[in-house]
Amino acid sequence: MTWTVAPEPPDSPAATALWRAYYTEVSDRYYLLHEGHRTDPAELDREIAAHTWDELRPPKGTLLVARYTGEPAGSAGVRLLDAGTAELKRVFVHEPMRGKGGGQALVQAAEATARSLGATRMVLDTRHDLTEARALYTSLGYEETAPHNDDTYAEHWFTKALH
Repeated sequence: MTWTVAPEPPDSPAATALWRAYYTEVSDRYYLLHEGHRTDPAELDREIAAHTWDELRPPKGTLLVARYTGEPAGSAGVRLLDAGTAELKRVFVHEPMRGKGGGQALVQAAEATARSLGATRMVLDTRHDLTEARALYTSLGYEETAPHNDDTYAEHWFTKALH
């Protein structure tokens, strides 16, 4: 079975379903770790509705959707921060599809997208408890750096030169 990765509007049905799955997982992981409960569904709905994801639309960004055997299974966003720097956002693969190369396919497609937008480096941030993400980024050549933003939930920052 193979992965395909292609740009998709952030408000497409597939993207919307993937956003909900992403936010549910990362929010639940945070609340379970720090407060012992899952995310309040109303809070989740408010957070999802609060974002238009315009920064992930051309010409300054792109949303990529990964499909496994044709079914939407993951997503990643790329947005330009400045002429030479792109930011990797919200890399996500549905749990049953993990370990099959989807994360790597998404990040590599995101890097190619960033290059096509003129970026020479990619930056990203993630949380400490997202150990799988940190392992993926390290395995793909990302190096941990000093903070490049002041995001409330960011605990680790990474960068990679795009050749």
